[in-house]
Amino acid sequence: MVSLLRTLRSMRRVGIKEWFHQLQNIGDAKSGRLVGTDQFGNRYFENLNWKEEIPGRHRWVDFAQHYNSASQIPPTHHSWLSHIRKEFPTEDTVMQNLTPPWQAPWHENLTGTRGAFKTYNTVTPKIKAWEPKVAERG
Repeated sequence: MVSLLRTLRSMRRVGIKEWFHQLQNIGDAKSGRLVGTDQFGNRYFENLNWKEEIPGRHRWVDFAQHYNSASQIPPTHHSWLSHIRKEFPTEDTVMQNLTPPWQAPWHENLTGTRGAFKTYNTVTPKIKAWEPKVAERG
């Protein structure tokens, strides 16, 4: 349960508009340092004040789109969010050296949306339905 003092302190730090946006999207009032953004426009935050945040919940993402889909987070940023990497991907020299220049940009998973891939059959069926032929009586 979030304390009233923490909520009011967060509202004073981030402003009323951002505070209301956080309550609508992530359900909590948080204040922290903006670490960076990714290609989708998602914003990544970190709060290292151990008195305010629950351990393990001091890194979070604010999604740019109205629906929160974890497939919008690139793998390099996900490793930072889940504490696999200590530094943010743009600040981590090891991560920058490991990423090849020919690597394609990350695309989100479109399953369940209008942009999802749908297969269709181009092969003629082996079994055809019977169609009766009517012949005139003579």
